[in-house]
Amino acid sequence: MQRFIALFQKIASSAQLRKKLFFTALIFLVFRILAHIPLPGVDIDRLEQLFSGSQFLSLLNVFSGGTLARFSIAAVGINPFITASIVMQLAGMVIPKLKELQKDGESGREKVNQYTRLLSVPLGIVQSISVLALLRSQDLLLASDLVILGAIILSLITGSLVVMWLGELISIYGIGNGISMILFAGIISQLPTSVGQVWSLTTADQLMTVVIFLTLFLLVIALIVFMNEAIRKVQIQYAKRTRGSKVYGGQTTHLPIRVNVTGVLPIIFAVSLMLVPSFLARIFLASANPELITLGQNLSIWFAETSYIYMTIYFLVVLVFTFFSALIFFNAEDISSELKKSGAFIPGIRPGASTKKYLEFVVSRITFAGALFLGFVAVLPSVAQLLTQIQSLAIGGTGVLIVVSVILETTKQAESMLVEQNYDQYT
Repeated sequence: MQRFIALFQKIASSAQLRKKLFFTALIFLVFRILAHIPLPGVDIDRLEQLFSGSQFLSLLNVFSGGTLARFSIAAVGINPFITASIVMQLAGMVIPKLKELQKDGESGREKVNQYTRLLSVPLGIVQSISVLALLRSQDLLLASDLVILGAIILSLITGSLVVMWLGELISIYGIGNGISMILFAGIISQLPTSVGQVWSLTTADQLMTVVIFLTLFLLVIALIVFMNEAIRKVQIQYAKRTRGSKVYGGQTTHLPIRVNVTGVLPIIFAVSLMLVPSFLARIFLASANPELITLGQNLSIWFAETSYIYMTIYFLVVLVFTFFSALIFFNAEDISSELKKSGAFIPGIRPGASTKKYLEFVVSRITFAGALFLGFVAVLPSVAQLLTQIQSLAIGGTGVLIVVSVILETTKQAESMLVEQNYDQYT
């Protein structure tokens, strides 16, 4: 705690960081204004009831900063850009040309970012149409004219692009990663509402349960911080080189490998996948076919947020995708190649293919711990709702994980900026 207090004091004494923080706060204000500009053609009161009655929809609403439940111009939010970023990262592992661009310094990354922005447009169209399809299946869409529906879709896409632009402004002129900061702002904006709902719905009999839950919740935050910062140090040794009478190299260092290599990506993927049965169930229940209605009822029971089937499948999907994405994002072949070029090696392991296999073995072992952690965070809201019977407590460990991760990364960036400023004073 003293570290953060000292950091805040240093930030307050730095004019440059104060400007960046003020600019970031200004962008947050603009984003919240967009979140309160509603679009026509939807029954807002019934829409809020729909979102409050589903944990998945509530989680998506939290990620969007409450824009989905209000059906604002920013209802789709930053989601198309996030999806496009995930697609581009996965494509970089398969397409050699894209992989070269990702390694081609600042110019290559800028081209990849431009492709990501372009891909966000068709993904935004698909997600906007999906939102309207969900509203139509629940008889919440008041408008039926194609011109009005087209205008709503165009407005949603425009709002998504504006939010994406605001995030990039934060990355350039503010502090922290813009996309992460927009997600952070959306989640934090829903915190007072969630706390108020918990307080209003908690009875005297449930008060002790809520206190115990909040205590465990603080312990979960501590676990998230620990797992987010946990690394596995692989010892690296540089070969000695003799030039004349001098000997170079021979140093021993380590290669840090994060336990949680993939971040929140597996949970975001699992949420998108687990949303499909719930989405289909709502469509089937709104149909006139008795067989489809029965199927919709079964899906609603099987994939209810507190059902054991749902929690088991959700946990397994997170577990499997964590292993899959860890092996993709941690490119052991490239790392082993770079170590070999620099004259470095792992003691007891031959350079090249043997180093690659050893690194993959290490990543697989530590990813198991990271996968269990992410699976626990994913099903935490369902467990909390099952134990306390309070719907408002099911806000998601995913949101907490994002908030904690953003705070830690932004703190590190602020500290590095302070170190850079102090260094410049003496150069």
